[in-house]
Amino acid sequence: MYKLWATILKDIRVLIRDKVGLILMFGMPIMLVLVVTAIQNSTFELVNKNKIPLLVCNRDTGKIGVDLIQAIDKIGMFKLEQVSSDQSEKFIIERMRTKYALLAIVIPVNFSSRITAKAKKVAGKALSTFGLEGDTGTTKTASVDPLTIYYHPILQESYRHSIQGALYSALQLVESKQVLRTLYFSILEKQLPDTLENEMLNNKFDINEITIAIDGTRSVPNASQHNVPAWTIFAMFFVVISLGGSIVREKLSGSFIRLKSLPTNYYVALLSKQITYLIVTLLQAALIFGIGVWLFPYVGLPPLYFPADISGLFFVSLICGLCAVSYAMCIGVFAQTQEQANGFGAVSIVILAAIGGLMVPSFAMPDSFKTAMKLSPLHWCLEAYYGLFLEGGKLKDVFINIIPIIIITVLLQVLTFLGLKMKKLI
Repeated sequence: MYKLWATILKDIRVLIRDKVGLILMFGMPIMLVLVVTAIQNSTFELVNKNKIPLLVCNRDTGKIGVDLIQAIDKIGMFKLEQVSSDQSEKFIIERMRTKYALLAIVIPVNFSSRITAKAKKVAGKALSTFGLEGDTGTTKTASVDPLTIYYHPILQESYRHSIQGALYSALQLVESKQVLRTLYFSILEKQLPDTLENEMLNNKFDINEITIAIDGTRSVPNASQHNVPAWTIFAMFFVVISLGGSIVREKLSGSFIRLKSLPTNYYVALLSKQITYLIVTLLQAALIFGIGVWLFPYVGLPPLYFPADISGLFFVSLICGLCAVSYAMCIGVFAQTQEQANGFGAVSIVILAAIGGLMVPSFAMPDSFKTAMKLSPLHWCLEAYYGLFLEGGKLKDVFINIIPIIIITVLLQVLTFLGLKMKKLI
């Protein structure tokens, strides 16, 4: 035990001297979790709270164009600004290039008349189906000129789909309203009352949204619940920079060979490194979780809420940390130089994080990546954390995700042992 304690103290001193490694293991993850959470939280607010600037050029001379603008405004997603109907396409594009608006819509000339003609045709067919006198559609109705939508290039495709869905809903409401007015007038030969029109068009069925959680809670997880566990795992595995480099230095300096001539065992040195860096990974988790709980509210970010099973959280962190340490040791044993250990270790962690679901949600992965995703230890670590933080589960609920982590850890330990044997270092 004394030999182990002395070796641990030696590894701690070596670790403290590695200033760059400490910055990478603690400073970089803190910056990542702050920046990424802030960006994702602002993205949520853009969709849910802030309004997208929208330029509207209404070249229509009728009332339906105005109805469409009012319908778009009622969506609550856009901040409307109308420009003169005689403004050219070049003027609109120039306004958007300055990022004054990210979106513009042009309502074509004669939009009202053509929507009215289309509504009469649809209403006539409906009346004929009911056995009433109506337009059977013998006259050809001119097609409605499409709305023109201009997007700023910074709007991603997901935003475009959301915007298109909102605009289609507004357009469908205007068309339905006109068809309803035409049907009412054709049957009763009088205008549809506004109260009846609002009652018929706004009679929406309520939707009760529930977030499914294992513990029965219904709260919606915030950006911190998603990001803090993910980047904690990323930080844990980045001990490969310090631990992998340390093992390479000891190989090149002959430390493993000298251990054979001393009254000690190489297992003590390996166990010491694992204990030392396992403590480092737990400190990383405690630090990042603490920042999420206490610092985030002071910088305008949603706070991190701990899961109910704190002992389960500690056990998952312990297993994830041990897997990260095993991976770092394996890289250090097989790397020939410190540059190889640092370069391959850093790049491989980024790749494993990408395919493991830390950067892109696993449900959004293409099918070709889903098999590779299950080979990434970071994926199983993330699933275990998410089971606790997002689903409100306990240790028994996430144990199915812990088993692959244990299997990968054992394989990495075996590879490390075989690598030391192959290189005749033990």
